Amino acid sequence: MKDRVGCVCSDNQRRFLERAFETLDLEGTQRQLLLHSFREVVVQVPLVVHSESGAALHTYEGFRVQHNQARGPFKGGLRFHPSVSLDEIRALAQLMTWKCALADIPFGGAKGGISVDPSELSTEELETLTKRFTQKMAPVLGEHRDIAAPDVNTNPQVMAWIFEEYSKVHGHTPAIVTGKPIELGGSAGRLEATGYGVACVTQQAARDLKLEIDGAKVVIQGFGNVGSQAARHLAEMGARIVAVSDVSGGIGNARGLDIPKLLDHAARGGPLAEFEDADSMTNAEVLASDCDVLIPAALEGAINCDNADQVRSRLLVEAANMPVTHNADHALRERGVIIVPDLLANAGGVIASYFEWAQNIQQFPWDREIVLSRLRDHLQSAYGAVRACLGPRDGDLRTGAYEVAIRRVARAVELRGF
Repeated sequence: MKDRVGCVCSDNQRRFLERAFETLDLEGTQRQLLLHSFREVVVQVPLVVHSESGAALHTYEGFRVQHNQARGPFKGGLRFHPSVSLDEIRALAQLMTWKCALADIPFGGAKGGISVDPSELSTEELETLTKRFTQKMAPVLGEHRDIAAPDVNTNPQVMAWIFEEYSKVHGHTPAIVTGKPIELGGSAGRLEATGYGVACVTQQAARDLKLEIDGAKVVIQGFGNVGSQAARHLAEMGARIVAVSDVSGGIGNARGLDIPKLLDHAARGGPLAEFEDADSMTNAEVLASDCDVLIPAALEGAINCDNADQVRSRLLVEAANMPVTHNADHALRERGVIIVPDLLANAGGVIASYFEWAQNIQQFPWDREIVLSRLRDHLQSAYGAVRACLGPRDGDLRTGAYEVAIRRVARAVELRGF
């Protein structure tokens, strides 16, 4: 499973880049510089795990891939998931380079992870695993070298553990991670930033399609932090969220789900299936729902050649990283579906991370309203740059986004003389 997911992720990235390279006048050597990682680190992290059958020593594999630093320090999330592999992390690190460049923030791309199922560990074991991983990665980290952030199955608490472990040797360095608890230097608005950004970009793309977001039918696959916050903000814009799902399944209501109540239900730990005034659905049925906007906000490859023909939305917004495979992307665009790519749609998270990092460096916090206002401005500028790049061409926003990002990184590489 790990190899399959990683290879698919890497293959999709390569194919999406090839589409953009075809329209850019880049020499072969330039392409090689842009495609290859600066550094790839693999570590083995031992941990004694306790279970009903007793204690046993396990060794977990951890990764950190630093792709490109031409525009600034490496920046990227850290994920804990059984499917984590070097191929997957390599592709996602590269994606972060393009995402930061498109958002026009002074970071390069990185990604990290541990191949582990965190649900099988106690809180104490997870803390120990995180801190030992930090110890082994410390030589390549730094607040002006490589800054981590939450990703799949990691959260502000995990970032706090990394901050604590790194600070034991390097002193008080809150800027070593972003997505921290507010009490430790985290930024107001950071937790909702990615989902809020998804909602803002969805509103802009819908406007281009002459689709009123007020009353539009929206389906969200994945109801973690990003999906739930996107649902919250889109509902506040007047959208009808008609179906949502998570790993346990989905629910739907053609009249629109009561999102404030659903958020309260989820915050109390209630399963989606037990939410009142909603019909039970499978994840496959959620993806195939009749809607105006489909937002995949779970893991990679959720929409592929096996189910792309079942998608019934006019607009697809990639809240997750690489949720649509290359073949599915081609099939959907052939049918006229407009796809807002991940490096644009979910860039709100890394933009807010940049804001948090800047606040930590300056030791001067910002109000939530300032964070969200500046976040919206950055996303509007990025969306405008993509539309300007496409000009009279078709609605291939993904290729346009990659072109803008690649040009910016290639220019920085050229100026620095890499």
